[in-house]
Amino acid sequence: MPSPFPGMNPYLEQPSVWEDFHMAFATQIRESLATQVRPNFLVKLEERVFIHEPSSNERRKFLGKPDIALFEASPAHESSVTTIDPALNQVKSILATIPDVEIERHAVIEIRDRLDRQLVTMIEVLSPSNKRYGPDREQYLLKRATMMFSSASIVEIDLLRGGPRLPINDLPACDYCVTVFRKANAPKVEAWPIGLRDELPVIPVPLKGDFADAKLDLKALLDRVYDAAGYEDYLYESFPEPPLDQTDAIWAQAFITQ
Repeated sequence: MPSPFPGMNPYLEQPSVWEDFHMAFATQIRESLATQVRPNFLVKLEERVFIHEPSSNERRKFLGKPDIALFEASPAHESSVTTIDPALNQVKSILATIPDVEIERHAVIEIRDRLDRQLVTMIEVLSPSNKRYGPDREQYLLKRATMMFSSASIVEIDLLRGGPRLPINDLPACDYCVTVFRKANAPKVEAWPIGLRDELPVIPVPLKGDFADAKLDLKALLDRVYDAAGYEDYLYESFPEPPLDQTDAIWAQAFITQ
């Protein structure tokens, strides 16, 4: 069955669910576009992997407690990582831990000209790494700015309430946002500010030359992912993240009950 919400389902934004949804949603976008733009264009799904090593404070919060086995195995571990047996003059092994890292996978959809493989349009479904202040956000903004000087179009789909919005002038307050940048409209972008209770729009995807825009029905794509993944079996055992305010929480609960 489809997602019960008229627009974006805020429960899909949970960290334990988002990456699975993000990858599946990007795959649905690729399939929808491929049926519309073939045989003149190729639609490719590119995966990028971000590896983040938390700071020492963040790592302690994540682990909860130190690795007891490490310290029990070698009392001298704090001052030395190796010990030598005087009788054998051999280095003895100890138990050590590899610092935990956060791995985030991110999918990007590219439409390329079939003949020369030139990039025509990039469709980016934003992830938390795109939005959080830090090197990943800065890298993405640099890539976006660089592409605006190329001949390619850019479609950004932000279905995350969490994190600071990417910089767009004159955008009203909203929970979600979709933007379409066309070279012919530079520096302007077409934007769809979307509220939590709004329906998700059908958006255009620019191609090039005299080719008509492709279309993406975001709600239909979301419903396909929701149904195929069986999210209804476990999604509502936890609360949305970020939390909804009281009024929106009551509004959302009515859909879950139904």
